[in-house]
Amino acid sequence: MNEFKIGNIDIGKNHKPFIIAEMSGNHNQSIDRAFALVKAAAQAGASALKLQTYTADTITINHRGGLFDITDKNSLWYGKNLYELYQEAYTPWEWHKQVFDYANELGILAFSSPFDETAVDFLETLDVPAYKIASFESNHFPLLKKVAQTGKPILISSGTSKISELYESIQYLKSNGAKDIVIFKCTSTYPASAENTNVNTIPVLQQIFPNCTIGLSDHTMGIGASVAAVALGARVIEKHFTLKRADGGVDSAFSLEPHELKLLVEESERAFLALGNIQLDTQKSEEVSRQFKRSIYVVKDIKKGEKFTSENIKIIRPGDGMPPKYYENILGKKAPMDLNFGTPLKL
Repeated sequence: MNEFKIGNIDIGKNHKPFIIAEMSGNHNQSIDRAFALVKAAAQAGASALKLQTYTADTITINHRGGLFDITDKNSLWYGKNLYELYQEAYTPWEWHKQVFDYANELGILAFSSPFDETAVDFLETLDVPAYKIASFESNHFPLLKKVAQTGKPILISSGTSKISELYESIQYLKSNGAKDIVIFKCTSTYPASAENTNVNTIPVLQQIFPNCTIGLSDHTMGIGASVAAVALGARVIEKHFTLKRADGGVDSAFSLEPHELKLLVEESERAFLALGNIQLDTQKSEEVSRQFKRSIYVVKDIKKGEKFTSENIKIIRPGDGMPPKYYENILGKKAPMDLNFGTPLKL
């Protein structure tokens, strides 16, 4: 696994999870709400804030019929056409510098997902520290080439991609100069269920792409999938977030609220720390506790020559006597000396 930095933060197997708070369109077209989201992400301890850089016109055309219409009744955006959805969800480009500057003031990194080459040109003027390629753009080779040639770290989602397609995209990024790549295990359903998140894929992706860092772009409702992903090797986690789901917003239904984002930061780091090293023997911190294991003690005064019985010796705590494995062998044997109540038997 490659180790590198995004901004001033180390990324890699031996570093705590890098947590990205995805604002998406949850600003609801209010710059004040966007600022509030930045502040909430920083206060929750997120490593970075992420925007999406597009307009409806850089993604699609204003047309109805066929796949331009969202006809899935289970979709959060049922009834709209694609153009209407992106008009509602986009982040005005004139906000980007203000949002990024505010994030930096609060000590949090900020970058974005560009959705076409003009977005990359724009984001380069803002000197972003990294680029994210969304699942639906992972086959957009002109965009991949443009981003790779910036030489900055690239995060790419695997949602909607067959493994052969993902492999082709990663090779193309590398052939155009990309060195530091994070591949997100991602399920492109909104929201995703725990059952279709399949985080067991993470170590397999690490085997297929040994020089990349693996992460999770998590569209589930809670934080359990992300914590499990960290335990399986993910070191970058991306989560949509909002101020309050009840306020609405294009992604609010599967976004974390600030207290949940804070919990994600804390628990994913705790999961990372808990991995530790392979420990098969007692560790130093446990030595004091060993005294509370059981051992064989005299529980009734015993005279020299008297037999040991279940009445005068017992297996009790603490643990400074003879190990319990000798108990049955001792029963019936004679005491070599007088032994008082409360004496630990010794070999």
